[in-house]
Amino acid sequence: MATTISSLCTRPVTLKPSADPDERPPFWSLKPWWCQPWSILGTGLLVVAGSWLLLQRLWITLPLAAAVLIWWLLFLALVPAAYRSADLPE
Repeated sequence: MATTISSLCTRPVTLKPSADPDERPPFWSLKPWWCQPWSILGTGLLVVAGSWLLLQRLWITLPLAAAVLIWWLLFLALVPAAYRSADLPE
C-alpha cells in the first residue's frame, strides 16, 4: 500500500512505504517551483522592501516584516523538520 503525502504548497506525491526514512525523496523535491526556498525568500524580501520603498511607513512595514519572518520560520524551518521526523505508516 502506498502513502500520499500532501501539505500546503505542494502537490500530492505517492510514496512507497519503507523501513528506511532516507529512501524518502528530499522535502524540497516534492515542492513546485513557486514554493522552493529561493522563491519564498525572494518573495518575502520583495514584499518588505516594496512596502518600505512605496509607502515609507514603518508602522506598515514592521508588521509586514514580522509576518514574513513567521512565514519563513513556518515554511523554511518547521515544515521541513516535521517532514524529516515524520514516520511513514506501514
